[in-house]
Amino acid sequence: MCLSPRLLLLLLFSLPLVGRAQTVPGQSTTPATSTVPAAPPIGPDARPAPDSTRRSGWSLHFQQTVITQWHANFAAPYTGEYSLQPREKAKTSLTSTVFIGRRLWKGASVYFNPELAGGSGLSAARGIAGFTNGETFRIGDPAPKLYVARLFLRQVWALSDSKRGTSQTVNDDGPNQVAGPVPDHFLALNVGKFSLSDYFDQNSYSHDPRTQFFNWALMSAGAWDYPANTRGYTIGGVLEYVTPELAIRASSALTPTQANGPTLNFHYGRAHSETLELTHIYNLRGHVGTVRLLGFRTVAGMGDYRTAIQQPDVDITQTRQAGRTKTGVALNAEQHISNDLGLFARASYNDGRRETWAFTEIDRSVSLGAVSAGTSWHRPDDRLGVAVLANGLSQPHRAYLAAGGYGFIIGDGQLNYRPEYIGEAYYSFNFTHQHATISPDYQFVLHPAYNRDRGPVHVLALRAHVAF
Repeated sequence: MCLSPRLLLLLLFSLPLVGRAQTVPGQSTTPATSTVPAAPPIGPDARPAPDSTRRSGWSLHFQQTVITQWHANFAAPYTGEYSLQPREKAKTSLTSTVFIGRRLWKGASVYFNPELAGGSGLSAARGIAGFTNGETFRIGDPAPKLYVARLFLRQVWALSDSKRGTSQTVNDDGPNQVAGPVPDHFLALNVGKFSLSDYFDQNSYSHDPRTQFFNWALMSAGAWDYPANTRGYTIGGVLEYVTPELAIRASSALTPTQANGPTLNFHYGRAHSETLELTHIYNLRGHVGTVRLLGFRTVAGMGDYRTAIQQPDVDITQTRQAGRTKTGVALNAEQHISNDLGLFARASYNDGRRETWAFTEIDRSVSLGAVSAGTSWHRPDDRLGVAVLANGLSQPHRAYLAAGGYGFIIGDGQLNYRPEYIGEAYYSFNFTHQHATISPDYQFVLHPAYNRDRGPVHVLALRAHVAF
């Protein structure tokens, strides 16, 4: 991989942390703050390893992910300030996270995640709405930065009814999950700093760019403009009601002061975002499936696309006004087919009247994919994933970009509109029960940034991931 000297030194410096972390069975590095049962993992189940944290009430884990991406030269009769560059060198991103958890009192635990991130995405993570690297951020300085990713309190209250008592399951120790018994019918409150994707829009097969698909519109519903700062985190609260077959989650969280800005707006009365999600778990001929329906409403000082077109310089920042809203919905489904195969699909929509405020410039999105274990070729711990997706824009958003406007991730200076189509395939070579993986990845992008005049783009990548 093409690592800069600075990133290489950082990688070598952080490796000693691995030896001090506890070793547990392979898990997703997406924090396991949700205890709603998901579709069974494809491939053989990992057996829990002996772990002293079960007795101590502590949880300590570590992950590091390095992704290098490169794209072939492509046709581009014109290129704007926020376009994907037709020619550029390979780019590398790096994240290192320590997951620290501590049980406090009955049902309560606190979690702290210091994180270090550096490097950059292709074209500074611009020029494709469904961007190709979910581990990179739209930050101009590629120098590694240390920051607090998560710091939150979780309180769980067991519930029961008159017909049956409350049974319990035993959670293994994991990232942001202290080992111990958990009721199967409970109410939980999470308060602090976290990512809303820790709780909402979960999917067993397509949610974590550190171990699964790389693309932004595959790790989350593309049109869900979820509240977050530039690095993907917010401050707020999430309330959960969970039973074995049904879960309801509701949240209220802060939004950034500027579109995709690093600073959260603490004037809650003028800027906030609410999310509601219903989850239903069912059994289809012995195979578990899950359906999630999500709705959101964001209030912030957003600009208006139609008003911006009427401005002489077509600048949406000049049209921002407090109290404007954006609403949307998302549908997310996953189906366990066999011990070696799982399917997933997503569809999402937002009203598209006001500017994208936090995630990415997608107003409509659909995706479909499959993940298979490598059992049939004698690599049961390996994973092969294939997915396709289509992203679209509202009519006001299209007109704004065609008039020469730009957002915080796309803007070619003009637009010959077509939906953005992306296909992705990855193969994950798993070592030592998924503690270490190497994953080559290929993405094909047709009409990048919704522009028929540019592309197509072929993106190759290699990901190295370790987790303990």
